[in-house]
Amino acid sequence: MKSATIDDLKAALGTELGVSSWRTVSQAMIDRFAEATDDHQFIHVDPVRAAETPYGGTIAHGFLTLSLLSTLAFEAIPPLEGSTMGVNHGFDNVRFVSPVKSGARVRGRFVLATLNIRPSGWIEIGYDATVEIENARKPALTARWLTLARVEPKDQDA
Repeated sequence: MKSATIDDLKAALGTELGVSSWRTVSQAMIDRFAEATDDHQFIHVDPVRAAETPYGGTIAHGFLTLSLLSTLAFEAIPPLEGSTMGVNHGFDNVRFVSPVKSGARVRGRFVLATLNIRPSGWIEIGYDATVEIENARKPALTARWLTLARVEPKDQDA
């Protein structure tokens, strides 16, 4: 994937930067997330009991779906040229719109919403992120995701 410059990002404000490929959310993935977070709510980990709910089976944790943004973005968003580090900065909002059923496929869609170039060399980038569910009318989640990227100044003597 070709990298993007700061000027590229300025020109891309308000536009879609990328869409990831589809990724299956398996029961094994849900179970591992339950183990990692100690969230063993039956709706996530007990297929027999979950089958009796309106969902008809187990569903992914909302936070599991949210955590997939990192890998989906890595695949969909061009890296920032000259960036030496990138970190999560937070979310202005997150909405869990529809549950992700075990075995469903999801993908990420990313629109560049904000760009704040700080004098410190940090760049705050805001994405309107959507996690779509294959063949579903509504997305799994929507969020305004804030990240920070560190861009070192170019050596003027080079």
